[in-house]
Amino acid sequence: MIGKYPAKLDDKNRLFVPAKLRAELGEDFFVTLGVNCGHRCLTVYTAEDWAVLVQNYNNLPISHRSAATSLIFMNATQCTPDKQFRFSLTQPLLEYANLGRDVMIVGRAGQAEIWDAEEFDRFEQENLTPEKLLASLEAIGL
Repeated sequence: MIGKYPAKLDDKNRLFVPAKLRAELGEDFFVTLGVNCGHRCLTVYTAEDWAVLVQNYNNLPISHRSAATSLIFMNATQCTPDKQFRFSLTQPLLEYANLGRDVMIVGRAGQAEIWDAEEFDRFEQENLTPEKLLASLEAIGL
């Protein structure tokens, strides 16, 4: 998943799935807590990626299942967009990511993220430097 898509939460806490992400996300997907460089956001997983995450969690010894990891599952919601391609977010997710009316949906390789628009602007400004971009490119082998 790639790209940045400005969006607005409606009065019922619904978001519109960007057209370019519809096929990649599929008919059902999962939204849960996320974090990127110390900033709170929400992470969106396809059903297939969610199943892998669940399997990885279930394969962990109980001693490695932390409270924080459990919170990812406790706060998750399964989303099935309606005919207008809208999906609802729960109040705990909205509060965690401090989402206002204006949000940004961004692709992040195999997942997407949902950000408060102002918080995303801060994140982008902090990280849009030649040094950080070079470090990122080197980290992914370029």
